Amino acid sequence: MKATHVIVEEIIKKSPFLEEALAEGIINLSSLSRQIKPEIDELTNKDVQIGAIVMALKRLSPKFDPNLKIKVKKVIGKLGDITVRSKITYYTFNNSETLIERQAVLLNTIKSKKDIFFAFSQGVYETSIILSDSDFDGFDDIFKHETLVQKTNGLSSLTIKLPSENADVSGIYYFILKKIAWEGINILDIISTMHEFTIIVDDESIDRAFTILKNLNKNN
Repeated sequence: MKATHVIVEEIIKKSPFLEEALAEGIINLSSLSRQIKPEIDELTNKDVQIGAIVMALKRLSPKFDPNLKIKVKKVIGKLGDITVRSKITYYTFNNSETLIERQAVLLNTIKSKKDIFFAFSQGVYETSIILSDSDFDGFDDIFKHETLVQKTNGLSSLTIKLPSENADVSGIYYFILKKIAWEGINILDIISTMHEFTIIVDDESIDRAFTILKNLNKNN
């Protein structure tokens, strides 16, 4: 049977937010102990005292590399401009033998529209297409013979430019997404290139998401 401190560490590691909060010393250990006690009791098959759990939490050293955190802060401090696009529609289709051909037609149709936003992601069974629809209304006709799983309107995208060194530092995306998650903002999709990071959110969340991204390099 595992020791209490081992179980406590396993529980904490299941939640990155919780692990970071412990490392920062911003969480009440007694309250946390009471919260995780039922799970610990079940795994140990005994009534573990709150004091023992608190001691295990105090001795727990979350695996945060101080040097890595400094590197993340440096990269975040160099984040570039933020681009906001509205009138985004999110389509999901079942994969088919003709879907790629339809995508090629779409790309050929919109290639001259420099300001249009387009992205697609192909999974094993489904393909998602994200398109700004302000200047294009021929989408439904192009894909009329494909099986549409879901269509979501009223979305916006935020794209933030990343510095070149972001590829060499782990934790950049986590830092950005953590801030957004803490505000309870639902991200419908994430699109990234080497030096750009884009999130898709609903129109109601766009202002809050923009404020978070704008202030990232001020609050780290």
